[in-house]
Amino acid sequence: MNTQEVAQAFTDMCKAGQSDEAGLKFWAENVRSIENMDGPMRVAEGIPALIAKGEWWYNAHEVHSVEAHGPYVNGDQFAVRFSMDVTNKESGERIAMDEIALYTVAGGKISEERFYY
Repeated sequence: MNTQEVAQAFTDMCKAGQSDEAGLKFWAENVRSIENMDGPMRVAEGIPALIAKGEWWYNAHEVHSVEAHGPYVNGDQFAVRFSMDVTNKESGERIAMDEIALYTVAGGKISEERFYY
């Protein structure tokens, strides 16, 4: 699959509420995920680490809604804008989040994802 095809299929799955499944289908074995935050979840490498990061996220937040917008493709990269309504389980604070995810594609798989918020 080329970048446009990966971007469209991945984003379509996210729009259908299948973000976890989209990751498992399109992540490369050595995928790298980089968050815009400090702490142990800032950088995760490899599918098991990204799965653990997702579990951490869902354990820390109650997700009320997620919308995916895009994809926006440029060369071997594409971006997706995510709008989320979540509650932090520890603080009880409800947050409207808006973030951009930038994905790099190599060999038909997502080799890197970076999050901007």
